[in-house]
Amino acid sequence: MTNILPAATMMGAVTLRVANLDKMIAFYRDGVGLDVLLQGVDSAILGRVGQPALIIEHSPQLKHASQSSAGLFHSAFLFDTQAELAAAVMSVATKYPGSFTGSADHLVSEAFYFDDPEGNGVELYFDRDRSKWSWQHGEVDMGTFGLDPNAYLGEHLGTSPKTVASRIGHVHLSVGNIDQARDFYVDKLGFETTKNWMGTALFVSAGGYHHHMAMNVWKSRGAGVREQTLGLGDVAIQLPSKDDLGEISDRLKHVGIQTRDDGDVIRLDDPWGNQVTLELQKA
Repeated sequence: MTNILPAATMMGAVTLRVANLDKMIAFYRDGVGLDVLLQGVDSAILGRVGQPALIIEHSPQLKHASQSSAGLFHSAFLFDTQAELAAAVMSVATKYPGSFTGSADHLVSEAFYFDDPEGNGVELYFDRDRSKWSWQHGEVDMGTFGLDPNAYLGEHLGTSPKTVASRIGHVHLSVGNIDQARDFYVDKLGFETTKNWMGTALFVSAGGYHHHMAMNVWKSRGAGVREQTLGLGDVAIQLPSKDDLGEISDRLKHVGIQTRDDGDVIRLDDPWGNQVTLELQKA
């Protein structure tokens, strides 16, 4: 039995609990560029080409979480081309002025950051080719360097006819303790560490990606188990095969992690009450 997630592991949909369903659907549809795949009275599924990237659940009875609590730091939507990313950045910035919070060249990627209408962090990004990534002592070289939004739009905007967010590329969480995060997401769940950022943030992945998930304590150091609040409802991780699901289910039970396993998906909670769903990759 291996303790490492399969190399082909990827992220599935992020679930958000929201106060205003219509307003949140509009932001991710009209701004980010996701398609509404399915909409009901109290929920909606958005994504691309039939592949869910975001599930929005109407939960007006819940309150907003405090900024110091554990939960979602941002959901990161990966774009296939720089032109598509530029179109999305322009779309969100134009339709939702004031939502832009920053941009950065991370060496492995180019990223732009926004807050959605309910304050959930959103990253829109493009990956540089893996051949341009640099690794030293088992860690990927990632940093935060200036990326001028206007120059980026000037270079790449207009070469793509449509804003297309392809999928969730990674999810970044706020947690209470980095050592606990490593124990859960690396030692037990099976991701591999790709970067330890000065002891305040941990980046992890499968298959040599720069990161599928990240956990930081920048605002949430010492946070305990989350209350039931608006914001993050679930993070989905997709595995390549049924055998992979069975193997990780056995491994989690062996290390004492309680799971909710219905045969098709495995659900479990991290030390801060963030629900993680393990599921098969969509065909």
